[in-house]
Amino acid sequence: MLSIKKGGMFILSSPSGAGKTTLVKKISKRNKFKISISHTTRLPRPNERDGKDYYFTSKNKFRNLIKKKKFLLNKKVFNNYYGSSKELVFKELNSGNNVIFDIDWQGTKKIKNKNLKYKLLTIFILPPSKEELKKRLIKREKKNLSTVGKRMKEFKKDLLRWKEYDYVVINDNLNLCYKNIMSKIKKKNRISFNRNFITNHVKKLLN
Repeated sequence: MLSIKKGGMFILSSPSGAGKTTLVKKISKRNKFKISISHTTRLPRPNERDGKDYYFTSKNKFRNLIKKKKFLLNKKVFNNYYGSSKELVFKELNSGNNVIFDIDWQGTKKIKNKNLKYKLLTIFILPPSKEELKKRLIKREKKNLSTVGKRMKEFKKDLLRWKEYDYVVINDNLNLCYKNIMSKIKKKNRISFNRNFITNHVKKLLN
């Protein structure tokens, strides 16, 4: 039986630009919720700070941490590495804090396969439309159309993974989406959602 003093793990995933990072930051403002801050080798975006948004590091140092098996999970995305520290995550969980992960479907699958002795809830976030997603990406990437193009190419592949999650929500309104997610996090019983509605929405996004 798990200790009631231990925290739970809550994973938010989505196609790039659907708003998961904003939602993760909003949830982390609540008491007992901490973001799993990843190590990364990519350059900081404007206003990102080391130790708050990511632990920015060199590729050589990152590879050394991989060799020492310091990561709960790690992967390479667009020529940059990302990884979640075992030590930092388990320290928060064992202190009674909930840990929120802002990761993709591959990272989610890896964590699920580890069968860790903590509560785990996975949530997939969808954009209201493909057009809105592209607008958000253009704004986020400061009109870097090359990067936006790469993200949009990954969109369909990422989108099809929604069925692997406990719960799926559409981020059409940030505050409503946040409240929806928190209602599911607080629930102790089985998660449910309108799968037919989500299926139809995904079909529209794929067109």
